[in-house]
Amino acid sequence: MTHAAAPMLPGRLGTPGMQLRDDPRADPRMLAAMAPLQMDVSAPPPPVNPNSPIDQLLDFAAATEAGFGAVFEALLVGLPDVQGVTSSTEVIRSVDGNAITLFIHRPAATRGPLPGVLHLHGGGMVILEAAARPAVRWRDELAAAGLVVIGVEFRNGAGTQGPHPFPAGLNDCCSALQWVTDNKARLGISTLIVSGESGGGNLSLATALKAKREGRVAQIDGVYAQCPYISGMYATKPRELTSLHENDEYFIGCELMQVLVELYDPSGANATNPLAWPYYATTADLRELPPHIISVNQLDPLRDEGLVYFRKLLDAGVSAASRTVNGTCHAGDYIFRGAMPEVFLATIRDIKGFSESLG
Repeated sequence: MTHAAAPMLPGRLGTPGMQLRDDPRADPRMLAAMAPLQMDVSAPPPPVNPNSPIDQLLDFAAATEAGFGAVFEALLVGLPDVQGVTSSTEVIRSVDGNAITLFIHRPAATRGPLPGVLHLHGGGMVILEAAARPAVRWRDELAAAGLVVIGVEFRNGAGTQGPHPFPAGLNDCCSALQWVTDNKARLGISTLIVSGESGGGNLSLATALKAKREGRVAQIDGVYAQCPYISGMYATKPRELTSLHENDEYFIGCELMQVLVELYDPSGANATNPLAWPYYATTADLRELPPHIISVNQLDPLRDEGLVYFRKLLDAGVSAASRTVNGTCHAGDYIFRGAMPEVFLATIRDIKGFSESLG
């Protein structure tokens, strides 16, 4: 009797040290765009660790912000401007008294109120900016699809908008939510979802949790979180979060993410606070939240924490759906507008469809 060979485990579970470029699941269009930038192989280990002096961590974060910014700019080279969209800015005050710039994008020709999106950009709540070209492009594309989009320049744990650890950025996002709610008629918004990718996914989920705690959850009609960065457990990599092992160092890695954790919550006092790390939300925290979409990327170390959150939402009786963008790394459907327009635009359409379903 012959026995069939056991199936090979995916990614680094089956082949320790596998590079993204060698994973047969990876979309070849994505790999072709990544290769010239050496993004299809593991980056060198960070020169710092969570125990490094804070000034070294801040310097590393600033360099990381600049590096990611250059990569994202390179991936947008040659793309024509988005047509049929207008933009403006507003400066408001946070509950903490600081100024917050809001970037408002809308279709140039509109009739009647439109669904609104409060967009919170990625960067682990520590780096990157709403004013940067990738975030501007994303808001323009959503507006071209027929949405009013408000981007929030919240305070970060480090980088150009830092250093402001938790809960500064979350307070800014919640302040923006209140301002948009108070100005829905002027903005021409019918319904409002909160949405973001990576660290912005964290802040989207946390904004809903905080709004519920404060009796303001009715201000949010839905939440659309992409590749949410929500566990903070990148040093321990618990076994139940298989993707932290399977896809580690595929574009982003656990060593880098743990450094960002240290900058977001330097004291570690909020390690299990759901407002800092929504992964720890209880059934009671989640019950009666508005509808959610949790979108994850197949080849992302963060994939499984997003899916755990999705299952928690279902257990709490929340209307929720999940989607997995196959063949893509962390935020691949956000990053690769030029290389994979079909994938990018599929997510734009899904956000629009979700927004329109809530009217």
